[in-house]
Amino acid sequence: MFKGEALDKVADVLTWVVLIVAPVVGIVVFLLIHILPEKIAEKKQHPQAKAIQCLCLLSLVFGGLLWPIAWLWAYTKPVLHKMAYGTDKVAHGHDAAPPPGENEAEELKQLRQRVAELEGKLAGKAAVEGGKA
Repeated sequence: MFKGEALDKVADVLTWVVLIVAPVVGIVVFLLIHILPEKIAEKKQHPQAKAIQCLCLLSLVFGGLLWPIAWLWAYTKPVLHKMAYGTDKVAHGHDAAPPPGENEAEELKQLRQRVAELEGKLAGKAAVEGGKA
């Protein structure tokens, strides 16, 4: 197929691919596979997503031995967390808390209404006690 100079050029290109490109691609694929449990835990709003992330990083140090545990942990349903907090999901990221000022006007309106109700009850109670005395 190739002869002479063409064969030398193909061999040089193949050498660069094998020595440089293949290891870089291999390392990137290895890292992407190792963060999959972390991504799955975040997507499922797992309450222990940060611990799963830590286990994924430890798995990199230990050569991938802990990765199957992280994978299984990401797919488990956190039963004890549900017993303690009433839910098996935790909001992560931007959904964790509403931005300040978003519902302040509505909350202020409800609080003022509640204060007015309590003042009315207090005034009625004071009138009843005043009538007894």
